[in-house]
Amino acid sequence: MTKRYIALLLSAAALAGSGVAAARPLPMPRTHLVHPGQSIQRAVNAARQGDTVLVLPGVYHESVKVTTPGLTLRGAGRRTVLEPGGKKLSGGCAKWGNGICVVGAKGKRLEGVTVSRLTVTGFSHTGLMAVGTDRLTVRQVTAEKNGMWGIAEERSVRSEYQNNIARNNGDAGLFLANTVTAEQGAADTRGTLIAHNRLEGNRIGVTVRRLRDLTVTDNYVTGNCAGMFVVGDENEPRAGALTVRDNRVVENNKFCPATARMPFLQGSGIVLTGAERTYVSRNLVVGNSGTSPYSGGIVLFRSFVGAVGERNRVTRNVLDGNSPADLVNQESAAHHNTFAENSCEASRPAGLC
Repeated sequence: MTKRYIALLLSAAALAGSGVAAARPLPMPRTHLVHPGQSIQRAVNAARQGDTVLVLPGVYHESVKVTTPGLTLRGAGRRTVLEPGGKKLSGGCAKWGNGICVVGAKGKRLEGVTVSRLTVTGFSHTGLMAVGTDRLTVRQVTAEKNGMWGIAEERSVRSEYQNNIARNNGDAGLFLANTVTAEQGAADTRGTLIAHNRLEGNRIGVTVRRLRDLTVTDNYVTGNCAGMFVVGDENEPRAGALTVRDNRVVENNKFCPATARMPFLQGSGIVLTGAERTYVSRNLVVGNSGTSPYSGGIVLFRSFVGAVGERNRVTRNVLDGNSPADLVNQESAAHHNTFAENSCEASRPAGLC
């Protein structure tokens, strides 16, 4: 018997003799397998913090609501498909027309949830909707042909959206906002990341509305009516302090009719409305062409309520074949927006290239 082993025995005996109970060991994370024909929601309800719900290939006609912190909901790739219909065990999530809902409690954000490697399609509102989350990770999810948004969140912080596909959704492929319904100042996301996603055939590829401290990088955005919108207004704090860099924004020339809040969209690359201190750099913006007020390669435009953009920097982008121009600035010089070191052919007003 070694001296170290004897010392451990003596320490354990001393702890027992002191009347101090040893800490109860934490339960080991479990994996809950879901086979075709079984309920994903039932497995999610049975899971505890740190568990994984692994959904095998198949078509599952249900919506799923996640409220357990630290849960991983993972499919087996694109062949794991959630569609509406069938017996709905998730209550409000299905009623709202969403495929997957990740929802925190009132006054307490839901922490550390991961959703990955599955498809959500055909839902009347949103493929995946997150409300009140912290450190949500959405990875390798395909969200297509949903009525409103492919993947969306509100009132959430420190999210990561990486390597997803959002296509042919009714509004934005990816939609992130401070809050969907209320008029409020911009919220600080504390470093949310949108990276390496493919956004195709939507009304807008990515919409970032009334947020701060967020990065949109290395995404491929094509075939939408508009590639990217960064949206602010007159509320305080202002939307901004954002980074949009190293994206490929190509031929977003689909036509979308006007709505109650916006004119028709066609041929918009990257659009900033009413935002401040947004850094737009090293993007490839090519072949976005149309006659909408928002048409062009990179466009600075007043918001719907007339709020101006201020102190935005558009620098070191490569632009070609955008119409009516590669760079479009609808703001006056007094708002101190900067255009520098961009490779382009035409601008409105002239002299920005």
